[in-house]
Amino acid sequence: MKKTGIFYGSSTGVTAEVAEDIAKLLNVPAADIHDVAKSAPSDVEPYDLLVLGSSTWGAGDLQNDWYDFLDGLEALNLRDKQIAIFGCGDESMSDTFCGAVGIIYTSLQKTGARFIGSFDADGYEFDESPAFIDGVYVGLLLDQVNKEELTLSRLKGWTDKIKSEVK
Repeated sequence: MKKTGIFYGSSTGVTAEVAEDIAKLLNVPAADIHDVAKSAPSDVEPYDLLVLGSSTWGAGDLQNDWYDFLDGLEALNLRDKQIAIFGCGDESMSDTFCGAVGIIYTSLQKTGARFIGSFDADGYEFDESPAFIDGVYVGLLLDQVNKEELTLSRLKGWTDKIKSEVK
């Protein structure tokens, strides 16, 4: 597996826990798990695969610490990088479920990175998600509030998919 860095934003600790679970499944050392509140965008440089995660707040907004970090990432040339995105949300926010995943994906389109890790949202009940782009969910959507029982199997399926897609 390529050198992997996990970068997450978490207000309540849920996304941080998910980042740690992903790290275990991808065999990523703790030193390569980064809270975006304590990181600079340039910290992504040593990594070939970036696993980016954010919770969704309000009306489909990013977790607060992501705004400046994402602005900095947008300015970088990430042409040699692969990006996989995960997000935590609440399916009862049925018009914006895991909207942060879609925001990160859309914001980083001009960086030259190659995106991997699209994943099905079966098992959740919501009307729309900004993470549904061009007919696919562009990352892993998780609901630790209402459907926590789906999380482990979804994490395993998604990390297996990432392993198979990494080039």
